[in-house]
Amino acid sequence: MYERLNDLVSEISGVGPKKQVALNKLGVNSIIDLLTYFPRRYDDLTVKKVSDTNDGEKITVKGKILNVPTLTRYGYKKSRLNFQIVTTNEEVISITFFNQPWLKKQIDINQEVAAYGTYDKMRNQLQGMKLISNLNNNSFDAIYPANKDIKATAIKQIVKAALDEYQEDLVDFIPSSLRSHYLLEDFNSTIKNIHFPTSPEMAQKAVRTAKFMEFFLFSMRMQLLKHQHRVKKVDSKIDINQIEIKNFIDKLPFELTESQQGVVQDILADLGSEYSMNRLLQGDVGSGKTIVATIAIWATFLANKQSVIMAPTEILAEQHANKLANLLAPLGVNIGLLTGSTKPKARKLLLPMIKSGEIDLVIGTHALFQDQVEYSDLSLVIIDEQHRFGVNQRNQLSNKGRATNVLSMTATPIPRTLAMTNYGESDVSIINELPKGRKPIKSAWIKSDKIESALRFMRKQLSKNEQVYVVTPLIEESEAMEMKNAVAIYEKLKNELGPEYKVGLLHGQMSNEEKDQIMQDYKDNLFQVLVSTTVIEVGVDVANATTMVIFDADHFGLAQLHQLRGRVGRSDKQSYCIFIADPKNEIGKKRMKIISDSSDGFYLSQKDLELRGQGDLTGLKQSGLPTFKIGDPIGDLNILTVANLEAQKIVKESNWQRTQENVQLFQYLKTTTKLVVD
Repeated sequence: MYERLNDLVSEISGVGPKKQVALNKLGVNSIIDLLTYFPRRYDDLTVKKVSDTNDGEKITVKGKILNVPTLTRYGYKKSRLNFQIVTTNEEVISITFFNQPWLKKQIDINQEVAAYGTYDKMRNQLQGMKLISNLNNNSFDAIYPANKDIKATAIKQIVKAALDEYQEDLVDFIPSSLRSHYLLEDFNSTIKNIHFPTSPEMAQKAVRTAKFMEFFLFSMRMQLLKHQHRVKKVDSKIDINQIEIKNFIDKLPFELTESQQGVVQDILADLGSEYSMNRLLQGDVGSGKTIVATIAIWATFLANKQSVIMAPTEILAEQHANKLANLLAPLGVNIGLLTGSTKPKARKLLLPMIKSGEIDLVIGTHALFQDQVEYSDLSLVIIDEQHRFGVNQRNQLSNKGRATNVLSMTATPIPRTLAMTNYGESDVSIINELPKGRKPIKSAWIKSDKIESALRFMRKQLSKNEQVYVVTPLIEESEAMEMKNAVAIYEKLKNELGPEYKVGLLHGQMSNEEKDQIMQDYKDNLFQVLVSTTVIEVGVDVANATTMVIFDADHFGLAQLHQLRGRVGRSDKQSYCIFIADPKNEIGKKRMKIISDSSDGFYLSQKDLELRGQGDLTGLKQSGLPTFKIGDPIGDLNILTVANLEAQKIVKESNWQRTQENVQLFQYLKTTTKLVVD
């Protein structure tokens, strides 16, 4: 049905080899590429009164030329064409065209013309952009992205020819119930009205529908990919022992939040299904992801299968090992720790125990997927801070088992935009509540001339036998950047706070052994203030640390500031975070206000994406976003969300492609996508 839309653009009359190459450079190869090569803007060519026009506004004026147009040449290939007109409203205005000398041949005294351009109120002058012919038929003009090989006007002519030839092939594929519910136009009208609207309202309606179509088709493809990539478990599905799991949860010294309970049910359903789990668990800092992962490990252990947890750092791996040993070792779960620092003798003892299945849970770092490490019956892989690992590394570990269940966790709240576009193939669960008893962290932004007040507050907290983090972007002095540095602040605080309080220093240039020792000493309260770079960003858990001071906070992204702030607030004590910054511009000030006013990581990550742009998210730099032709996944987040939800609903239906209102959608996807749709 839609096969002709895959025809090459060379099928259109007037598109020879030269134009075909030019269009190909713009990403236009087929008819559907051309018809969805959308205008980048519209020029409203409705004639307006000069007296009703604001300075700098783009308008169209129409009238009779009063004088012989004068052409002045200057510089290299530069020219200025001037003339005056009296408009139909009897207003006189001067019109100037720069570097379009050929227009002089098209106009003459007493001739009626229409011109579109930018109005300069002070000079009562229009800086012309184009002369308009057939104004009555073309009052709202689509402008296309072009290149030096093909002009926008030529693209418009080719689009018109294609629409005339192929409009009968534009059979609607959006299910009628969705079109009706969301007031969408049909496919044919959308394409026609987006390219050749006669009013702003018509263009707006077509653009809205085109955005929904694009996001909806993308989401359908993601959902189909997810279903195609589902791997059936080689062995029988895991038997979920609901009674023992409930007993384990009931004996915890705290109550799970509703959010945690929902995620646990998602994971248990995955583990008990006949398909392998591929789930991304997002949880804000301190939201309790670890206990959810622990319940998944317990369920796997009860089915006599192995689990692993892979963490990005040895500090974090050891922290997990200590926590889980307290929870699971008394219940008979044998736990092994395998990192790059594991001594050869200990490693030699550990590897055979992992291979034989004597070890039920292995916790470690990159060492877990090395060739020498073999597992007995690996069924559950948990990847902590998953964005710290490459895709190949994650696959290498999951491939150690047969059709392994994979649970990826991140404490970096991923914006909904990124979750829907980059993780469309995964199931996503979110923990969006803090554990009961946790108090929200109180935050404040101060300028550097108020540092003394921050020091006084630190002393007050230290006097309560609590501990303080101090974070800075640089390790040592830098001539290029006027930022505070860890070494200088360390020396200053030693003088200010000593000898009453001890101060430690931690940074990325230290060896792993040094970093581990310093963190252990800080946990043991051997020093009360830790001056650090961002190496403390992820995972470090010191319950007695209640205050964080971040210097030059405007040099960090919002998501990273939130991650750093999450190192405090790890107990039932009230915690605080002070951001010290002197932002140089309005965006910097806005970011400081946002971070000090909100502790919602998902809101902050979305704001970070909006303010910093797609490719500059701290911790998410490699993520990027798919390129859409007309939809903006940031600005049009609501449309993306709705389209994504509707696609999920459809694909969840059994035999969805055979439902009458989905037949056209199925045919369109089958014809225009490389996916195997069945």
